[in-house]
Amino acid sequence: MDTKYMNPYLAGFLLGLVLLATIFITGRGLGASGAIKSIVVATVDGIASKHAEGSHFYGTYVGPGKDNPMKSWLVFEIFGVLIGGFVSGLASDRMKFVTEAGPRIRPKLRWLFAAIGGALFGIGAQFARGCTSGAALSGMAVLSTAGFITMIAIFGTGYAVAYFARKLWI
Repeated sequence: MDTKYMNPYLAGFLLGLVLLATIFITGRGLGASGAIKSIVVATVDGIASKHAEGSHFYGTYVGPGKDNPMKSWLVFEIFGVLIGGFVSGLASDRMKFVTEAGPRIRPKLRWLFAAIGGALFGIGAQFARGCTSGAALSGMAVLSTAGFITMIAIFGTGYAVAYFARKLWI
């Protein structure tokens, strides 16, 4: 099977141009966790608006005179990422639902680990006040010390955990 992937150097260069354009146009970098926060806030406001308005957290984003959280440009960014990923999968003939697994791990266990990892990353993004895109990528682009520390922590933790999980894949 011949898989079509973009050259990673070209992809990195293009991502850098997108980040540069985003900083130039909006005055802010890229980020995904802000969009997820906006979607959660809008959902809670739609289900229990009185609770949202009275809440210390949600109340800062919803209520009389405040814009709808779904009008955030980050929400549109995430929809663009999803649509772009779908178009990329179609263009490269990779639109298949396949769960890759190593010789010592079942697909269901892989899904469980992915869910746990995603939840931990989401919790970490809230503690860090930004996801890898916002804290690390955008932070490093503006030469923020915190951006470099975040990237080192992300990759350092990844390497440390990979050492213990490698037997599932090898």
